[in-house]
Amino acid sequence: MARPGGPPEAAGSQQHPQPVGFVELFFDVVFVFAFTRFGERLVEHFSWENTWATLLLMLAMWWFWYRVVWTTNRYDPERPAIQLLVIVAMLGTLLMSAAVPAAALTERGVVFAWVYVTVQLLRPLWLLLIGGADGYPRLVHVRILFWTAVSAVPWIAGTFTQDGLRLALWSLAIVIDYGGGILDFPTPRLGRAGLRLQPISGEHLTERCRQLLIIALGEAVLASGIQFSPYGFERDRTVALLVSFVITVLLWQLYYYRAGVLLHAAIASASAPARISELASYAHLVMVIGISLSAVGDTLIIRHPFGNTKWTWVVVIFGGPALFLAGRSMLDYAVFSRVSWSRPIGVLLLAALAPVALRLPPVVVAMVAAVVLAAIALSNVVTWRLLPQALAPPGTQAR
Repeated sequence: MARPGGPPEAAGSQQHPQPVGFVELFFDVVFVFAFTRFGERLVEHFSWENTWATLLLMLAMWWFWYRVVWTTNRYDPERPAIQLLVIVAMLGTLLMSAAVPAAALTERGVVFAWVYVTVQLLRPLWLLLIGGADGYPRLVHVRILFWTAVSAVPWIAGTFTQDGLRLALWSLAIVIDYGGGILDFPTPRLGRAGLRLQPISGEHLTERCRQLLIIALGEAVLASGIQFSPYGFERDRTVALLVSFVITVLLWQLYYYRAGVLLHAAIASASAPARISELASYAHLVMVIGISLSAVGDTLIIRHPFGNTKWTWVVVIFGGPALFLAGRSMLDYAVFSRVSWSRPIGVLLLAALAPVALRLPPVVVAMVAAVVLAAIALSNVVTWRLLPQALAPPGTQAR
């Protein structure tokens, strides 16, 4: 997946700080809502086939969001034509969220594919029509349009098939979508798009990523509160609510402590800002999925605080924090060119405790996850105070 970026001198001299517009915040709220629905429906209709379908559609939704972020990074988000584009994308996100993931293999999956393809094709066409990005070649949009049209073929073909064949075609479509970005959209007779040679607004990208994370965390807290309200202040469910809140706060602390705060500086100091931006975007994808799963785990422990724990519940309650830690490790590498050992150790510890967790009540399983996260957060603070890390994103060169 490519990002506009370039050498430090290009980024610093050609791209001025770009504030995040209100319409972008509006779009992010709708996007997080869609991601939360993924986790909820996955638990309600769990199967390996449905899990694969969910993963595919999550990747598609993230690519959808990322292309919108790329657009508002290069164009003025206060421009009416760009606001209209974001609003159309927002509507598309809302419609797609209604079709996932359990219904993705039925007739409602057709809605997802057609909406996805339609908006993805309209975006480069609209940008070609309006123009107006300083120093940004219009033929870039032609290259992106070409790759979007190629991926549209398996997307639409999948709507005329069912089950395994549909998943295979949509898997191919996802590979084409991401492959085009990774390869910088090479197009016959036009060559590559050269996006990595374009300047990037690191401040804007950082703010969008932070904004998305805080909305996802807020959605998790809100979902817990809504789930808790009908039960009043029953003792067991009050304990579950407190545990879910602690987990969400720990996820927030783990994100913002150091790496989350220093991401903008890492992009600005890198010799290849596009590479750091790309890695950071993948990191946030994994973390948002982790938060979404964790929110579903919060719902489960509030509904059944001392019920019989199912293995799928353990996967959700432990899997959410584990995925978040994996994404946070990627962010560590983007900022410091290294990964704190506490994060992979935490993932391995959660995996090792999973068989034991099957014998515990759901709320106790969540308590175990909270203890693991708290230990990692504490180790971060202690390690940083004893051995502070210098800012060193991959590819940084001394200046």
